[in-house]
Amino acid sequence: MTAHDTHSQTQLVLVTGPSGAGRSTSINVLEDLGYEAIDNLPLSLMPRLLDGPGHTGPLALGVDTRNRDFSTAALLELIRTLSERPDIQLTVLYLDCRPGVLLRRYSETRRRHPMSPAESPSIGVQRELDLLAPIRDQADTLIDTTELNVHQLRVEIERWFASESGRGLALTIQSFSYKRGLPRGIDMVFDCRFLRNPYWEPSLRLFDGRDAQVAEHVAADPRFEPFFEKVLDLTKMLLPAYSEEGKCHLSLAFGCTGGQHRSVMLAETMAKALAESGQQVSIRHRELERRTAEKRPD
Repeated sequence: MTAHDTHSQTQLVLVTGPSGAGRSTSINVLEDLGYEAIDNLPLSLMPRLLDGPGHTGPLALGVDTRNRDFSTAALLELIRTLSERPDIQLTVLYLDCRPGVLLRRYSETRRRHPMSPAESPSIGVQRELDLLAPIRDQADTLIDTTELNVHQLRVEIERWFASESGRGLALTIQSFSYKRGLPRGIDMVFDCRFLRNPYWEPSLRLFDGRDAQVAEHVAADPRFEPFFEKVLDLTKMLLPAYSEEGKCHLSLAFGCTGGQHRSVMLAETMAKALAESGQQVSIRHRELERRTAEKRPD
C-alpha cells in the first residue's frame, strides 16, 4: 500500500447516473456541503479546469449524457486519467434507479427524455442505461434512489460526503469476482479463494453469501476464523492512521472465483463487525448487483 499526502490533493466527486435518478439534487447537496459544484461541463474541459489555479476546496462535477461531448469511452478514459493523478482524490458517485421508476418520474414531470426527444421516454431510459452501464461498474459509491425521496437522498449524500469532522471515516466493503477483474479505487484487497467453496455443494450453488447456510459452510472452514480475525485486526489498526492522514473514505474488497459465495460472506461479516464497533459502513456486492440489474424487468 502506498500513501499520498491527501491534504495536498483536490477532493473531486464525479456525479453521474441516468436522467431522473437524482443527479441534480445530489450536486446541490454537495454544494451545500462546501463543494464547488459545476454541472454539465464538457468532458474535454475538465482537465483544463483541474490544471487551472489551485483549488481551495473540494469539487463536484456533474456528468451525464447531456454533456456536449459525452461518450462512454471518453468518460471511462477521463476516470482512468484522473484516478492516476497523485494530486486528485477521485470519487465516482453513481445515482442508480430502476427503469420503471425513472419512466414514472418522467411521466410525472412531462419532460422529454434527452436520449429520445422525439420518441417514447421508455426508449430513452433504456438507451441511457445501456450507455452508462460501464460507468456504473466503475463507481466508488453507488446510491440506488428507487425508494428515496429528495429528503432521504440528501441524508444519504450527507452521510457519505459531509466533512469527516464529527462523522468519522466512511468505509465501503465490496465483494467481487476475480474473473471480472479488480474493482476500481480499492485501498485493500483480500483474496479468499483458499476457503471452502460452497459452489461445489449442489444444495448451496444457487444461494449466495448472504444466506445462512452458505455463511455456515464457509465459516466451518478451519482457516476462516484466523483469517477473518487477522483482517479485522489489521483494518481496525489502520483506520486511525487513515483518518489522521486526512482520508475520508476507505474501500476494502474481498474477491473469490465467482463473487457469489465466499467473498460475499466475508464482506457481510466484516461490515457487520466494523459497524458494531461504531464505524460507518456501506456494502457493495459487484457481481450480485450486476445479476440483479440484468434480471429486473423494470
